[in-house]
Amino acid sequence: MKIKIDPVIFAPHVAFLYRWWVRSMRFEIHGYERVLSLHKQGKPLMLALWHNELFSLIGVGFLKKLPLVTMASDSKDGQIITEVLERIGYEVARGSSTRGGLKAMLGVARVMRKQGKIGAITMDGPKGPRHEVKPGILAIAQKTGAVIIPMRAYPANPVVFHNSWDRFELPKPFKPCKIILGDPFEVTDEKLGDTILESEAHRLENIMDSLT
Repeated sequence: MKIKIDPVIFAPHVAFLYRWWVRSMRFEIHGYERVLSLHKQGKPLMLALWHNELFSLIGVGFLKKLPLVTMASDSKDGQIITEVLERIGYEVARGSSTRGGLKAMLGVARVMRKQGKIGAITMDGPKGPRHEVKPGILAIAQKTGAVIIPMRAYPANPVVFHNSWDRFELPKPFKPCKIILGDPFEVTDEKLGDTILESEAHRLENIMDSLT
């Protein structure tokens, strides 16, 4: 018998647990002041994340009370994620790279332009390949004139789900977690054809790899 989960009932409990969890972690954040300064200047910004580091990185956005807009899939699981994210202060555009992606990307771009919020995109989500940049973040950045801020999380001795496509990392409560925000990445103003997209994606991947 398949159990149906009501997001409206389930999400508040998950959000409560998540808030407690990330508040217990000892974050060491590098490069945050630069991001805050650019945002105060009115510069459109996007945070570039890897899917396996989401737990820690979403927590930083919550703790710092950043005005963030992100994407979640149109699936039932995506509805639960949306309910949780909204309860910790995120705005969510529904869709993904495999289902309704264009609608969600346009939604993120619209919120960034009209409300001045910071986009937060998992560049290899929702299903990989792991640590490969998909074109969505590049297209949104060019459309909105935003700079991309590469962002990495390094929790101490996390639980790693090796059987998941992204080798998801679950940080442990009360443990340290280093967060690194890199230098702003500006997308080319050339037309994003296949060759240019591939070149820009590799350039961004190399920067993400260097944030250690």
